[in-house]
Amino acid sequence: MTDLSGLETELRGVVRGEVGFDVTARALVTMDASNYRRVPVGVVAPRDADDVAAVLEVCRARGVPVVARGGGTSIAGQATGTGVVLDFTRHMNGLLELDPGTRTAVVQPGLVLDRLQEAAAPHGLRFGPDPSTHGRCTLGGMIGNNSCGSHSVAWGTTADSVRELSVITARGQRLRLGRDWAGAPDGLRALVEGDLARLRTGFPDLPRRISGYALDALLPEKGADVARSFCGSEGTLGILTEAVVGLVEAPRARALAVLGYGDESGAAEAAAGLLPLGPLTVEGMAADLVRSPAGLPKGGAWLFVETGGETVAEARARAEAIVRAADVVDSLVVTDAAAQRALWRIREDASGTATRMPDGTEAWPGWEDCAVPPARLGPYLRDFRALLAAHGLRGTPYGHFGDGCIHVRIDFDLLTEAGIGRFRRFSEELADLVVAHGGSLSGEHGDGQARAELLPRMYGDETVRLFERAKAVWDPDDLLNPGMLVRPAPLDADLRFSVLPRRPVDVAFGYPADGGDFRAAVRRCVGVAKCRTSTAAGPAVMCPSFRVTGEEEHSTRGRARLLHEMLAGELVTDGWRSAEVREALDLCLSCKGCRSDCPVGVDMATYKAEFLHHHYAGRRRPAAHYSMGRLPVWLRWVARTRTAPLLNRLAAVGLFARAGKRLGGIAPEREIPRVAPETFSRWWRRRKRRTTGEPLVLWPDTFTEHLSPSVGQAAVRVLEDAGLRVVPPPSRPSGGQVCCGLTYVSTGQLDRARAVLRRTLDLMEPVLREGAPVVVLEPSCAAALRGDLPELLHDDPRAARLASAVLTFAEALRRHAPDWTPPAVDRPVVGQTHCHQHAVLGDTADRALRESAGLTGELSGGCCGLAGNFGFEAGHFEVSKACAEEQLLPSVRDAAEGTVILADGFSCRTQLEQLAGVRGRHLAEVLAEGLQKEKGS
Repeated sequence: MTDLSGLETELRGVVRGEVGFDVTARALVTMDASNYRRVPVGVVAPRDADDVAAVLEVCRARGVPVVARGGGTSIAGQATGTGVVLDFTRHMNGLLELDPGTRTAVVQPGLVLDRLQEAAAPHGLRFGPDPSTHGRCTLGGMIGNNSCGSHSVAWGTTADSVRELSVITARGQRLRLGRDWAGAPDGLRALVEGDLARLRTGFPDLPRRISGYALDALLPEKGADVARSFCGSEGTLGILTEAVVGLVEAPRARALAVLGYGDESGAAEAAAGLLPLGPLTVEGMAADLVRSPAGLPKGGAWLFVETGGETVAEARARAEAIVRAADVVDSLVVTDAAAQRALWRIREDASGTATRMPDGTEAWPGWEDCAVPPARLGPYLRDFRALLAAHGLRGTPYGHFGDGCIHVRIDFDLLTEAGIGRFRRFSEELADLVVAHGGSLSGEHGDGQARAELLPRMYGDETVRLFERAKAVWDPDDLLNPGMLVRPAPLDADLRFSVLPRRPVDVAFGYPADGGDFRAAVRRCVGVAKCRTSTAAGPAVMCPSFRVTGEEEHSTRGRARLLHEMLAGELVTDGWRSAEVREALDLCLSCKGCRSDCPVGVDMATYKAEFLHHHYAGRRRPAAHYSMGRLPVWLRWVARTRTAPLLNRLAAVGLFARAGKRLGGIAPEREIPRVAPETFSRWWRRRKRRTTGEPLVLWPDTFTEHLSPSVGQAAVRVLEDAGLRVVPPPSRPSGGQVCCGLTYVSTGQLDRARAVLRRTLDLMEPVLREGAPVVVLEPSCAAALRGDLPELLHDDPRAARLASAVLTFAEALRRHAPDWTPPAVDRPVVGQTHCHQHAVLGDTADRALRESAGLTGELSGGCCGLAGNFGFEAGHFEVSKACAEEQLLPSVRDAAEGTVILADGFSCRTQLEQLAGVRGRHLAEVLAEGLQKEKGS
């Protein structure tokens, strides 16, 4: 019988790691990447094996279940539980030893796979299995699920790479598992030797048989490998504390052949025939899962076939041999490493993009990794498609075609009783179909709750009873991850959607991609956890606050989980007033990186604005919301009263500056930016203006207007040199001016934002009628007009018209002055692509403009860390600085003399000035200077 009284106190007394029984700690682990949800009683982050043993002892005495959890990316529900969850990612995440001579590594269960790969790479080695979640999945989770990945045709499953495992059983035994019965608990050998015939004949022989316990690995002819048999046990037999794993030699060079086929059935039929050519991967996906087919060969489906060699030429030759052997619509062979990574990202992101049908309908896991013999894949897919059609369901298969393993998300209705009933009937029929093709219910992700109930259909009742007896040998009290694999919970119980409100909640934004339903917006996060990567790969931005803190609470997924629990009302009971949700969102920079980098398009910046809008409704707001959130009002007042010089002088006096910052909720470490003595609009009115050429409306955003008018002046010079006529937007003598509403949106003052934007639309009516393009120089303001405006004023058709008229500086030149030649600046550049530009606007035009001006080099990814008001708010300085130190500041420090520091955003320029003492410049300023030099010469 479970005894929870005093559990937290007792655990705190015996565990050196963190013990969390608070709402936030529990809410963050109610779900993994599956359809299931369970609320734990507490979470423990053990520091070492002794902590693990102590937790097991306390929980055993009280009858409290224990669930081991790594990256929380499991797709069958096995990383959730109602007892105590052990989080290994916080402390037990080390690489303890790497021996190139023996090609082995000693790892702790919380070590992220990519950290092992990075350490092994200098020795020409790597860990063979590599799931698409390699940037956040842990070795412990991979062992628990016997994970595989795209290279399994070459290097097998995780079980093929395990040498020894250190395990603690629920009753406290510390075992060292290996071959020849090493570490076997009492009774295991007798169980196996008593049923040898069943173990020799009752297990399908295929490369991706993950379902059930791998008891056949204990056969004498297979070396009685206890460590191997433990792989895939999903934390139900013992708790892993350390592992010795084998490494493989990585090819010195690789080539990637992308083969185009008419559809995924054609790709599936071809996959098995490529295996004799010795590829490293044979991965398949269909066009429905690709956001943009740019860079891919023609076709409705593709095989990604990687080859290796001692040289690039050798790898390419093998890839070209595969192309010649394949009957394809089109093909592409790539040897450039960066180009290969870009193509692989398309395949890896399928785990997220598959969660939405092309028409936006939600799709869910549950049957995403069945496996059949590779030669049977084509016929199986045809039967699978027919079964989908018979049930009125849709899904797009992709995955490890070379191993016969198919991933698919299906548009199950898991919100209604009828839909859940269909989910069950389809699951039962699909299980029978997989077995009829000689397959395994799970080919990679494990059974968990999603499939364990159906294991008798695959193995028969007697073998399943043998699994139950094996579980009893290891864990006689059934404390470890109960409800998984044996005596499983029903596959349609504990669905995470069942706790959400039955009716939509009232919200301010339109959420057009989610049918106006905030519940559906929150459901977007399926837990694949791309936001939990510790480095921003390439130009990616998401999620800077997680990379700085390493805390799940400050990841996009963590915040989405808390919002889910807020809507559920079981753990987070005070709805929009929740302090827990507010604290989790506090370090969200509203960088919008998740909007583009998250495979399912979670837009946490919008969710944060929505939450703050409700949270502070009718209540006093933080001081920063009044100071920086209403910045346009204060700066317009300064401009009208012409008090900028006085304000700047006061800001330079320590006493006044400290008082002003304290009053405005501004971080004391920050300097207050200087207000320009002359606004951009005043400069514009007094200058001689061009009267011919195509008119473009130049938007006087708050930052360009009041803080950096030099950017606007430079843009005018460049646009006019390109033959364009620059005009200001309409305004009113009474002071009515256009505004994108950015500062109001970012602080959740959405009623004010709507009022400001409606006034702006009224002013812009003549421009909208004429269809003139609107050029916005500040990326965050352009993103607000393109994204926030139509979503906030979704009931006003003018909003969409203005959003579609907005162009960045580079886009305006590309579209309306295509024949204009920029000045030859011919200098290297460093800096950072603005996070909102990356997420909302895109930088294709900017790249082309830089290239044509001779500005060479790549801008870094990530976020500058200032992010509008975020980095100025009290309490955010250290996080803001750490974000800048990730990529931006190092790139600037390492830049050669004469390098141009590019920063189109005012926040980025301010961060550079205050933290690095360098002046970043807008691209318009760089080009204007180049024009001046050309004309001067």
